[in-house]
Amino acid sequence: MNHINPLHIGGLLGVIILFLFFQLSGAKSEFKEAGHEYKKSEKVAVTLSSLKTVYADKKKTKKALERVLSLSSIKQAKLTIDRNKNSFKISSKSITTEVLNSLMGKILNDSYKITYLKIKKLSDTTASLSLEIQL
Repeated sequence: MNHINPLHIGGLLGVIILFLFFQLSGAKSEFKEAGHEYKKSEKVAVTLSSLKTVYADKKKTKKALERVLSLSSIKQAKLTIDRNKNSFKISSKSITTEVLNSLMGKILNDSYKITYLKIKKLSDTTASLSLEIQL
């Protein structure tokens, strides 16, 4: 009377195997998701690292900005340049559009942290400029 039916043992083993199979498939999907998240995080880390190397080097930024401002076409505009420890403030009450176009082309095509930019059209050939670049 105290005998265990072999069919019950087989059924229990079958249920345990099915349970473990579903647990394994769930773990596989979680592992795949974790792998995708790792790849996304790695891409973000590489992007942040490259941005840090571009924006963190104050000496390189200052040297590049000095080079842009020393160009003969921009130098003739007689810009007012205030050099601080942490920023460059460039302003002009009247600048020709050709010089402004050249200056903006050089600045916007490079990696500078522009904190303030205001350009106001005075006439067809002149404008006023106020620009602040953080180092």
